[in-house]
Order: sequence, then C-alpha cells, then structure tokens
Amino acid sequence: MKIKFLGATGTVTGSKYLVDTGKARILVDHGLFQGQKALRERNWAPLPVEASSIDAVVVTHAHVDHIGGLPLLVRQGFHGPIHASSGSYDVAQFILPDSARLQEEDARYANRKGFSKHSPARPLYTEKDARNALRLFVRCKYRLPIGLAPGITAEFLPAGHIVGSAHVRLTVENPGGPPLRVLFSGDIGPYDAPILPDPTPVPECDALLVESTYGDRDHDAVDPRDELAALVTAAIARGGRIVIPAFAVGRTQEVLYLLNELREANRIPQVPIIVDSPMAEQATKVVLAHVEDQDEEMRERARSGGPLAYRTAQIPKGPRGSRMAARSKKPAIIISASGMATGGRVLHYLREMLPDPRNTVLLTGFQAMGTRGRRLFDGEKTVKIHGEFVEVNAQVKMIPRLSAHADRGQILRWLRTAPRPPRTTFVVHGEPDASAALRDKIAGELGWNVVVPEYLQEVEIG
Repeated sequence: MKIKFLGATGTVTGSKYLVDTGKARILVDHGLFQGQKALRERNWAPLPVEASSIDAVVVTHAHVDHIGGLPLLVRQGFHGPIHASSGSYDVAQFILPDSARLQEEDARYANRKGFSKHSPARPLYTEKDARNALRLFVRCKYRLPIGLAPGITAEFLPAGHIVGSAHVRLTVENPGGPPLRVLFSGDIGPYDAPILPDPTPVPECDALLVESTYGDRDHDAVDPRDELAALVTAAIARGGRIVIPAFAVGRTQEVLYLLNELREANRIPQVPIIVDSPMAEQATKVVLAHVEDQDEEMRERARSGGPLAYRTAQIPKGPRGSRMAARSKKPAIIISASGMATGGRVLHYLREMLPDPRNTVLLTGFQAMGTRGRRLFDGEKTVKIHGEFVEVNAQVKMIPRLSAHADRGQILRWLRTAPRPPRTTFVVHGEPDASAALRDKIAGELGWNVVVPEYLQEVEIG
C-alpha cells in the first residue's frame, strides 16, 4: 500500500491523500488550498492520476480545506461514492454550494470592478458542479466499518473539531500478513471545549497521519470567556464595534455559546449580536440536530432551553441588509465568515471598520500564511480588500483558546492514548516550523518514528 501526499504538507490547507493498494485507489479528503498565491494555484492543477480511476473518497470533515475540491474532482470524471459521517454529510449540503456561489460572486465582482489579473475572471467551479458532487455523498455512522473497495474498509471516529469531524481509520487486507491499518487524524479538536466531545482515543494503527496546526505552541491556560468579556466590554466602552471573522460551522456556534453565557451572567453589554453568514443558521441547525456530536453539557443545555445566542441575534437580509449593517456605526458584535478573512461577507465589515481605532477585530482560530487574517494578526498597517488598500487602525486581537484545533500539549495528550506506537507517524497539516517542532516533540517525548512528508511525496506502508 502506498500513500501519496497531495496536500496539507508545509501548509494547514489543501488536505488530500491518495491511497493506492495496486488493486484500488482511495482519496482521503479533497480540500482547497488557501493563503499564498503559490498554494492557491495548486487548486487548478490536475491530480497525478485520472479522477475516474479513484474508487472512492473518504472525508474527515466538511470544512472547505478538506472537501472544497470535490466539485472539481467530479467535473474531472470521478463518479464513485464520497463517504462522510452523518454530520459531515449534512454540513456539505450547504458548504459546497456556498463555496461555489462565493467563487462565482467574487469572479463577477472582479470582472465588474476590473481588478482581476485574468480577463475574464472565472470561478474555480460552479454551483452546478457542487450539486453534482453532493449526489455522490454517502451518509455513514461513527464506529461502523464500511466497505470502500475490495479489501479496504473505513471507520469514522469522533474527532471533536466540528460537527461531523472524524478520525478515519482505513484497514487494508495484506496477503500473507495481518491487515494494515492507517489512521488519518483529520483536524483534532481541543479537550474540554464547549459543545463537542473530546477526541476519540487513538485506536490500533500501523501508520498515523497527525495534524500539526499548533504543533509548535501551547495556548495559555486562560478561560476564553474572561478574554472575550474583556475585549467586548472595552470595545463597546470606546464606542466601537467588534467584528469576529469566524467559520460558519464550528467557530460561529462556539462564539454564540460563549456570548450566551456572558449575556446571562451580565458580563458583557447588551448590544446587538449580528450574525452575517448565509450558512450560519443552517450550520447551527445541524449542530443542534446531531446529538452524537455533542458533549453532555451541551445536551443538557439544549434540553433546558437552548445553549446558543442565535435566537436573539440579528440576521441581515440579503446583500443590501449586509451592506447596511457593515456601514452602521452603532455598537454591535458582528460574526461573519470567513474565519481567515479570505472572502465572504466579513470583507465588507473589515473594509468599513478597520480604519476606525475604536473598533476591534477578534480572530478566533488559526490564520494560515498568506491569508488576510494572518496579515492582520502580524500587524500589517494596510490590507487589500476588493482591489483597494485599507488602513488598519482598529485593534486586532486573538483568543487562541477559541480555536477548534488542539494545541501541542493536547496533540501529545491524544497521541499518548495509543495502545502502542505506530510503525511510522507522519506529521501533516501544519506550516513548516510547526510540523518540524511537533515531529521533534513526538520523537523526543514518546520515542516514536516520526517524519514530515513533502508535497507529492509517496511512501509505502507495510
């Protein structure tokens, strides 16, 4: 069995791994690259094998950097099943069409304003392509092995990252020996976070692919409620507004959960909460519907009247309502996608709010190199939005504990649950320094055999 690393090497985006047994080909994830131009251009590159030769796809979860390339794969000739957990299945129903619509909208806007280098600007794929991909999705249950191809089964185990997120273990028949088992960690959720359960302990595996988004750092042991309350209170006291770039699935629900707690405890001013993301309402319904992806506290709060502040939030109606909300100067807390400020409606808020020093931009998750969110986090004084440079006078803050990714200490905690060391552990899904730091930490503290694969590298398992 061979694994070819088609993405998530040297970067946190573009998750994509090709498993080839000689008898079957399985693709684990097909995500979009985000951030620097050189990475984004990989989205247009063809796969090293014919799409029609792939027997099945398995997805770890339904964020765009893990499933956003599936419409392209289908357009290129893939026609097999796409296996996903029940939660990921439901999230994909709106994530993929929305991704397509955003690309089509951005292309139209670029053509209208004339700021694209391409004439005409065109989307990576269309909503029709997304709908074609969704027809191939198959809903799967946690902990129930499913057949992918002759001699290959897959099992989904809750990962605690977002609703539906899973560690995926492939088991491959091995003539003349015991089966080979490969575990793909996907994105590992943090321990003791709101809403979601802790990640499932590491099962028996011969090879392990582990993410390293925060492989080089531990988050401060500070309750994110305290930080959130302080930031919101200070911004409102200045007469400013708070804009929170947040992924519609996962971060939006956690932020609403915490804001609800703070409001109930009268720890923040009673200003409007604006949720401006066409997907957020759908995502919240999915989060509330999937009890198997909730921890016990979330289930209890849901039974007793609702754990999120969504019901009292203001939802702008259509593009005009969104523009009016963005131009308003009244104090408010705004949550809008995307989480790394790479596109979407949050850009309209940033364009209006960044020049005003009274305002605060609150980052709630990892900001990949080359993204607008990373530039803000790094303290750049101007950022480019819709072809124009915007001054950054607003305060830019980060609450690392709001991230949906485990930090270094939590990744090691997860790895220590393994019943025995894998033969080889591959560190993926991280920027170079983070992946190298986690490799050294695992080798030094656990004594495991660890490597950091390179883009397009192929390795043999078994």
